[in-house]
Amino acid sequence: MVDLRRVGANPDFWYPVALSGSVRNKRVFATAFAGERIALYRGESGTVHALEDRCAHRQVPLSMGVVEGDTLRCGYHAWVYRGDGRLSKIPYLSKGDGRPPGGVRSYPVREAYGLVFVFPGDADKAAVTPLPELPAYGSAQYKTMTFSRTVRCHYSFMHENLLDMNHQFLHRGVLGKLHPELLGYQNGPRSVEARYLFTRAGGKRNPGAGLLAAEGIGGGDSSDVMTIRTEYPYQTLDLVPANAEQPSFRLWAAYVPEDAEQRTCHTYGLLMIEKPGIPGALHLTWPLIRRFAERVFAEDRTAVEAEQRAWEEQGEDRNHEVFPLILDVREVLRANGVPLRPQAAACGITQGSPASVPSAEQATPQ
Repeated sequence: MVDLRRVGANPDFWYPVALSGSVRNKRVFATAFAGERIALYRGESGTVHALEDRCAHRQVPLSMGVVEGDTLRCGYHAWVYRGDGRLSKIPYLSKGDGRPPGGVRSYPVREAYGLVFVFPGDADKAAVTPLPELPAYGSAQYKTMTFSRTVRCHYSFMHENLLDMNHQFLHRGVLGKLHPELLGYQNGPRSVEARYLFTRAGGKRNPGAGLLAAEGIGGGDSSDVMTIRTEYPYQTLDLVPANAEQPSFRLWAAYVPEDAEQRTCHTYGLLMIEKPGIPGALHLTWPLIRRFAERVFAEDRTAVEAEQRAWEEQGEDRNHEVFPLILDVREVLRANGVPLRPQAAACGITQGSPASVPSAEQATPQ
């Protein structure tokens, strides 16, 4: 059986690679997907473009460049690129100097939920591949908290961590004593969904736990029901407190590999918290909620990064997993992923579908 930690994320999906606020007007932002360096820039029109972060001339990063109108000028020899990756002009090339080389790869881009998504796979599939649907985002009933953190582990460790709520002992200092009970789960070719019943068993109660726990605990003395779903390649969590009709909060997360061997991922999370009946109460407690969520996430990050280090030290996955739910989600991640090709990536061949390099155009002053 293929080691899951050697399976790459399937590029034929929309992946967030930046916060929208990080891609400022007329600025360039450097990001990456699985070893593919990407330059994002927001043109004068406000549209975000994504280009391969290498100039076709000397391979210098285009993220070192300058935005002019809706084009990007390389910061080295001032070659100019359009948003589709085509060369607009080479300043010192005259008509008699022949045709310039082709441009660079461009990526389909969409902005949604305060994030910039790119489609790093087969561009022809982008139009028929939907973005994730987040009905609570922007709803008057919810307020959204955004998280953006790099975690030094394979993305699969993140899926397992959130889906396996039996690790609550890790958070005993923050959440107190909690008893998770798996009510049941179901799976399909691309998904695994689990339902847990949480009850408090005593112990320390953090002041923020009554409003939020990144692991999904409502903080009351009665029982809360949590539903966690891996719908490849994303993950969601809904917490419904006892006697409530809708989730008190909803979490959406994506784990985006950064390096070619995918041993580091960038976690983007949207935590949509239901607004209480008291106007302004959520606004006042917002800093406390964020600190509380960050503490829980920090403990999770410590654990998954330790798992990654063990894998690297041993050179293979020696986990002795006994929880059927996690065994099943591993199969979903393995079946929907793609083989890693670190040697090819090191030689400049990127993962996924071959890049469609635009045809060359005559680069004359315009």
